[in-house]
Amino acid sequence: MSVIPLVFTSGWASGINAYAVVLLLGLFGATGVSDEVPAALQRTDVLIVAGVLFLCEAIADKIPYVDSVWDTAHTVIRPVAGAVVAALLAGESGSLPELAAGAIGGSTALMSHLVKAGTRMAVNTSPEPFSNVGMSIAEDLGVAGVITFAIFNPVAAAVVAAVLLVLGIVTVLFLASRIRRFLRRRAQRREEKRLAGTGGHRPPG
Repeated sequence: MSVIPLVFTSGWASGINAYAVVLLLGLFGATGVSDEVPAALQRTDVLIVAGVLFLCEAIADKIPYVDSVWDTAHTVIRPVAGAVVAALLAGESGSLPELAAGAIGGSTALMSHLVKAGTRMAVNTSPEPFSNVGMSIAEDLGVAGVITFAIFNPVAAAVVAAVLLVLGIVTVLFLASRIRRFLRRRAQRREEKRLAGTGGHRPPG
């Protein structure tokens, strides 16, 4: 059976929470739930590191503005993680070249990451913190549910992930004005900090 559906789904999920994907797949493999999980993801040290980083993300992801800083730092990490997981899955399956799998997983992870980051920017224009917590919990549950579903029914899970990705892109386009507002506020805060660091004086000329 082709591993493409699982590669696509893991890529989508990695763009939202790469550490949860590595942790869940590793646990499914280590406990014998699935024999399609590469041995590299089942290693104890990998599971420990993924678990610790998942806890860090679970905290940072629920704090307004901190979540956007975290997302910025993971603009490279999540797509790379998606590509690596996809390549490992392809190597275990042998039904898809690893380079092609990495391209699928990495590009899908990048798209879902941009959707998540954009949505969070829009949410951060709201003064209350509860929307961040709600979004974070929904994302964590969504990743856990879709990855678990993919282990048992990869094709259906890939369809769900594709629909969620499209809906996410549409949502980001709808929230474009809020995203621009967030970026303007962030640029303004940076300028204020810069001026404060120079004693409040603008350079001559």
